[in-house]
Amino acid sequence: MSAVTGRCLCGACTFELSGAHNFIGHCHCDSCRRATASPMTTFIGHPDGAWRWTGAAPRMYESSPGNTRGFCGNCGSPMMFAATRFPSETHFYAALLSDPTTVEPEAQYHADERLPWMPAMDALPEE
Repeated sequence: MSAVTGRCLCGACTFELSGAHNFIGHCHCDSCRRATASPMTTFIGHPDGAWRWTGAAPRMYESSPGNTRGFCGNCGSPMMFAATRFPSETHFYAALLSDPTTVEPEAQYHADERLPWMPAMDALPEE
């Protein structure tokens, strides 16, 4: 598997992921929804040591004990999530990839916190 790249909105924070991902999945938890201002987010779990910042490193914020979130200090884009309960792994937002179509979610996490209107998305008209 070749390296994949990603960036924040303004392009200041950039990263590269090398090798296989640990997982790709949607997270519906309240904390992730608030951190991204979206109804869910999609993460790529990637092993530490197999990724690197290629531009500015993000600013870090401890959102709760043992949970760290990184964001671009310039444009505010969320960049990553790390937790002590997931040692040796960092979670990157799939939507930041240069080509997000190269990954496909395989699971959903915290589905019990999913917003009740999320399943109805396919029924909405596309404009």
